Amino acid sequence: MLSSDDAARRLGVKVATVYAYVSRGLLESHPNPQGRGSLFDLDEIERLAQRSRGGRTTESRLATITTGVTQLHQDGGPFYRGRSATSLVTVPFEEVAELLWEGEGGGDWSPAFLGPCPLTHTLDRMRWALVMCGASDPLRADLRPPSVIRSARRVIAALTDVVGPGPQGGDAASPIARRLAHRLGVADPDAVAVALNGALVLMADHELATSTMAVRVAASAQADICDALLAGLATLAGPLHGGASQLAYELLVVAERDGTARALNDVLGQQGRLPGFGHMVYKQGDARFEALMALVDPLLSPQRRALVAEVVELGRANAVPLPNCDLALAALSWGTGMAPDTGRTVFAIARVAGWTAHYLEELSERPLRFRARAVYSV
Repeated sequence: MLSSDDAARRLGVKVATVYAYVSRGLLESHPNPQGRGSLFDLDEIERLAQRSRGGRTTESRLATITTGVTQLHQDGGPFYRGRSATSLVTVPFEEVAELLWEGEGGGDWSPAFLGPCPLTHTLDRMRWALVMCGASDPLRADLRPPSVIRSARRVIAALTDVVGPGPQGGDAASPIARRLAHRLGVADPDAVAVALNGALVLMADHELATSTMAVRVAASAQADICDALLAGLATLAGPLHGGASQLAYELLVVAERDGTARALNDVLGQQGRLPGFGHMVYKQGDARFEALMALVDPLLSPQRRALVAEVVELGRANAVPLPNCDLALAALSWGTGMAPDTGRTVFAIARVAGWTAHYLEELSERPLRFRARAVYSV
C-alpha cells in the first residue's frame, strides 16, 4: 500500500489531485491504521498511471520496488521503519543503524586493522578501506543477515578510522560520532560529536536515492556486501549527490569573504541555483535542515551563526527554494573549521547504514530483476 504522498509521486500529480481521483471513482482509498491520511493500492495506482500515458507501458522503469526501510514525508522528512529521523537525532548512530537493519544490537563496532593507507585524499582512503575490508574477510560471500550486519559494522568503523591521521583502532571503544570528531581534527571533539551524531542519523538513508539504487542492483546480482557498498560509494562520489554539501560550503566561504548579497548574486548568476537550497521531494522545506541546525548553532561563533541566518533569510526574501540538509552539513563543517569535503565524508559513512538495510531487503527479492529496456537509435 502507498501513502497519499507516494501515490501522488508515482502519478506525477499533487496530493489534492489524488483525492480528486478518489471522488471521481478512479481510485479507492483505504484507512491508514497509523492515522496519517489514506493508503492506496500499488497495482491500482500503476494501472491509473498507465491510463494517463494513453495505455503505453513504461519500458524505462527498472522495477517497482516495495520497501519497508524508509518512507519520505513532504512535511516531516524521512521516517526509518516508521520512526521520524528528525526525532532520532540524539539517539546514538549505532542504534539507528540497528533499527534500519532490524538487527539485535549490541554487536562489535571495532574496525579491522587494515595496515597503513598509502593514499591522501579522504574519498580515496575510504574506497581503499572498503576494498581492504572485503579482501580481509574470509567469509565475505556469506549473505545471511547476521553476517552482512557484522560486515557493515566493520565497514563503518573502518571508514571512520581512515578519515584522518593517527593509529588505527586507537579509539575503538568510543561511539562512531566521537571517533569521527577526533579523526576530523576538531578543537572540541566531545561537543562536535553531538552534532556529528545527528548528521549521521539524518543522512543514514533517504529511500531510493541514486546511490541506494546502485547498491540494490549489485545486491540483485548477489554481489557480496563490500562490493555492493563500493557501488554505492562510487555513485555518491559525484558533486550532484554526496558532494552537494561542499558546494554549499564554498557558498558560505564566499559569503563571509565578499558579503552575503554578492555571494548569492554571483552564484545564482553562474549556476542558476543556490547549492544547499531546494529539494525535489520537500517543496515546503527539508525538515532535516532545522533538526541539524539546532545542533550546529551552538558550535558556531556569533558572527558565523548570523551569517548562516542572513544567507537563509536573503534566499527566503527572494523566493529561493528553502534550505536543505546540505546547507546544514556545510555549516557544521565550515563553522567548526573542518575540511570542505567533510559533508561528503559524513554522508558516506552514514549512508552505509541505509545501503546495508536496502541490500538485505533486496536479497529477499527475485535475483536479477533490474533490466531496463533499450531503444536502439541510429
